Amino acid sequence: MAVSIKSRVKAIFERSKGAQVIVLVNGGTLPDPNFIYLTGYTNSAFENDILVFTRSSAYHITSPLDYGAAMLEKHPEIKIILADKAGTHRKLLSKLLKGKKVGINASFLTVNVHQAIKKRYKPKSTIDVSGAFDSTRLVKSEHEIAQIKKAVLITKWAMLAIQKEFAAGMSEKALAAKFDMISAQLGSRQPSFETIVCFGKNAALPHHVPDETKLQNGDFILIDAGAKVNNYCSDLTRTFIFGEQKGKEAIQIYETVKKAQVLSIRAIKPGVKASKIYDIANDYINKVHGGKYKGKFTHALGHSLGIEVHDSMARLLSPKANDKLVPGMVVTVEPGIYISGLGGVRIEDDIVVTEESHIIL
Repeated sequence: MAVSIKSRVKAIFERSKGAQVIVLVNGGTLPDPNFIYLTGYTNSAFENDILVFTRSSAYHITSPLDYGAAMLEKHPEIKIILADKAGTHRKLLSKLLKGKKVGINASFLTVNVHQAIKKRYKPKSTIDVSGAFDSTRLVKSEHEIAQIKKAVLITKWAMLAIQKEFAAGMSEKALAAKFDMISAQLGSRQPSFETIVCFGKNAALPHHVPDETKLQNGDFILIDAGAKVNNYCSDLTRTFIFGEQKGKEAIQIYETVKKAQVLSIRAIKPGVKASKIYDIANDYINKVHGGKYKGKFTHALGHSLGIEVHDSMARLLSPKANDKLVPGMVVTVEPGIYISGLGGVRIEDDIVVTEESHIIL
């Protein structure tokens, strides 16, 4: 059943600084997530397709290449227009855009396309409405949360299954490939981002790219991964210790990170300032064990999650975030401790803010 876009369009226009019409030009290898947000398409790339909507109507202009795919998932609130040699679609665009205040997604639209729109269709003006999309996408519907939950469950099951694959001498690349295969078998359409696998000292690098590093006894194994279901993403991180533990340091780091995560998640509820959630985790890590790990938590506590893995207002749980949490927000909570030369621990879960508190997905 198609999700109604009327409420989404209404919210976008209310935040769009007086735009009379909004136009989105989808990309090729890099699709505009807002195009997906409003259409819900899952079965094609829709390269360079155009979505135009007013407060009362919506049009998807597509090529013969993707017309069939568009009709297959046709949304009842969107009229599909085939781009033809007669220029029917260009006449429609001229009618909709000429002399109007046109909203564009300036954070995505290329300069060349922007200039072409102004030259060919002569709008009165163009304004950036990317912030309107960000604000609207920040709060998820029940349907969106349900898709994210499905993606989370796939990743959780994959995290359990992958532990059977741990073997001394295997490479980070090999384990990442196995994880992606397991995730696909469980129902993920594709990874929500390139799977991160870190062994040993590499776990001290939060955005390490898996390489040929081999797994050894006593190593940290850090896996940061996500699945995608019906366009929506999950994002989870788990840290393991392979084989025999080398001293108590690894266990102490893990327990510290886990406690920081628990304390910060407990504080999530509507009305709480986002930066406060970050402060709870950061303050605990900095002060526990006599300040031994002070300064070793080096990134934001979490980000919004949705169609993009870093969705809309991505750095939501950060030290300078002034936003207050509201029901329907979905955020990651991922504290970490990173020690150069030793390794690191990060634990990440996906949380939805509810009317009274929160739920761990």
